[in-house]
Amino acid sequence: MEGKGKGKGKVKKGWMAVRVGEEGEGGFRRFTMPISYLYHPQFERLLQAAKELYGYPSSGPLILPCSVDEFLHLRWLIEKEESHSHHHHHSPRSSSSSSLHSC
Repeated sequence: MEGKGKGKGKVKKGWMAVRVGEEGEGGFRRFTMPISYLYHPQFERLLQAAKELYGYPSSGPLILPCSVDEFLHLRWLIEKEESHSHHHHHSPRSSSSSSLHSC
């Protein structure tokens, strides 16, 4: 799911590239993720923070203002919720109390 230094590789349909990282941790790393993640309540908060810090990007991957570890944790939470909702036929849960710490 992640590309390390592979330039501007193509992203498959329904997915998008993002850049994640902080200055103190060695710069940014590029990841790909499903576009559907953009609609998750916790991810929406991260997008709002990105908009406030960077504005809307004109080209290139979306830059997210959080650490790689925080991004990976958020991705894991979303995947866990999606997996849980596919195995049980009830309405999706609302945003849980766990969220990104600094994002």
